[in-house]
Amino acid sequence: MLENNENKSEEKKEVVSRNFIEMIIDKDIEEGHCKKVVTRFPPEPNGYLHIGHAKSILLNYGLAKEYGGQFNLRFDDTNPTKEKTEFVSSITEDVKWLGADFEDRLFFASDYFDKMYECAVKLIKKGKAFVCDLSADEIRQYRGTLTEPGKNSPYRDRSIEENLALFEAMKNGEFEDGTKVLRAKIDMSSPNINMRDPVIYRVARMTHHNTGDKWCIYPMYDFAHPIEDAIEGVTHSICTLEFEDHRPLYDWVVRELEFENPPKQIEFAKMYLTNVITGKRYIKKLVEDGIVDGWDDPRLVTISALRRRGFTSSSIKTFMELCGISKSNSSVDYAMLEYCIREDLKTSVNRVMAVLDPVKLVIDNYPEDQIEYLDAPNNMENEELGVRQLPFGRELYIEREDFMIEPPKKYFRLFPGNEVRLMNAYFVTCTSYETDDNGNVTVVHCTYDPETKSGSGFNARKVKGTIHWVAAKTAVRAEVRLYENIVDEEKGVYNEDGSVNVNPNSLTVIKDCIMEPSLIDAKKEDRFQFVRNGFFCVDSKDSKEGAPVFNRIVSLKSSFKIKK
Repeated sequence: MLENNENKSEEKKEVVSRNFIEMIIDKDIEEGHCKKVVTRFPPEPNGYLHIGHAKSILLNYGLAKEYGGQFNLRFDDTNPTKEKTEFVSSITEDVKWLGADFEDRLFFASDYFDKMYECAVKLIKKGKAFVCDLSADEIRQYRGTLTEPGKNSPYRDRSIEENLALFEAMKNGEFEDGTKVLRAKIDMSSPNINMRDPVIYRVARMTHHNTGDKWCIYPMYDFAHPIEDAIEGVTHSICTLEFEDHRPLYDWVVRELEFENPPKQIEFAKMYLTNVITGKRYIKKLVEDGIVDGWDDPRLVTISALRRRGFTSSSIKTFMELCGISKSNSSVDYAMLEYCIREDLKTSVNRVMAVLDPVKLVIDNYPEDQIEYLDAPNNMENEELGVRQLPFGRELYIEREDFMIEPPKKYFRLFPGNEVRLMNAYFVTCTSYETDDNGNVTVVHCTYDPETKSGSGFNARKVKGTIHWVAAKTAVRAEVRLYENIVDEEKGVYNEDGSVNVNPNSLTVIKDCIMEPSLIDAKKEDRFQFVRNGFFCVDSKDSKEGAPVFNRIVSLKSSFKIKK
């Protein structure tokens, strides 16, 4: 009986945890509206994807996987003026990297241009579309306002025969750009402005990245999108809330074109991250002005930038799960995304020693030419990552902040007369120090106690401070890049003129970071925790064999706390 109650409890929890989209799909399946769930991610190839797109990709793919259906990747390439093959390639790579498997189902809206033209002709023959000679400004004037109805175009009552002839002439290039459009004939008094005889085709002489110069007329997005979904057998067209007012037009198109089993559009709330830049035109301006080194600059939140910085696809999936799916717009703190990558990496990567701001430490009573190798666990929280050998010698490098001549209270690192543990090594006591003409410390001197070797079981006395180090004789040097938010958070993201408030300290480059020797062979996209300095990733763009460049993914400390 107890077991049955537990099962019922689990079932109840499962029902409560389902989001509103899953509930709609459950009902559609139960009522026989669809047998196999088909979803799609339909980006326009006019820029790089950002973190917000990841939510749509993972949602659409996750629904298809959950219901044993299929997920398509389709490019909505109906506007050649802004589209590039570079963007097609980057988007395809991003979707694959996130783990959304579209198998062999890579489609383009432009693959269906012939079919779309036939659909437009069908609407004309049904008396549901007409060729209009009004200019773009005149169409806006005729459209009306939110409180006043629009008025019919003087060309609305052209005969079917005249409209067919004019539309074919548009296709054949007989009219100049902007002189004629094809409009759906719906209702100029509709309270929904999108239904007031919207433009569905325009004349535009543009070379298309996929179809070349075959077409001089192109369909509008609101006309093309439902046709693409219907052709591909998409059952649920999942999109963001700004398309909610477009849904009546979406439904009108598939209904008037008499598609069997038409797709259903469902809207969900976008994800807004605080103090980040996601607008394509803003990112493009940063790129063009040389403020960032491309769409994949690690200070941005494009998916390629996050990948280059060192974020994992699994951390982004976790982030999206924490954000959830809703119908209400809300903002999410960037700290939550940082929390997710910390949680993902803290037990899965090697913890290594690197000194970012070095000062030399000399152990005066250690044999001058001796190098010994000490055991160091790769990750204290994950024994499966094993142990490595660390070279240790008389001269080391430590962080400059780990020594002070006159320390404040509760400073437990090195200062004259104080004893600390060198991580995975020995206890050392500071005996003296050297400075340059400006009073800057150049060398710290100390002595070590050979009885205190790490792992020896020594417990005669305790020390409060442990510091990391790198042996000078075997050290390697590499470039390290420390990233902060590219936005000046105190001033906000944008200025009054629409420009970005750029943080002048968003990038710090350290050319000669001191590292343990194993790191010289690190491969592109390898990740590590630099003890006390944060999580780092080998840059995929600027690193070379034997000369890695390390990007700081995130610092070790977090202001974000997960609510239990």
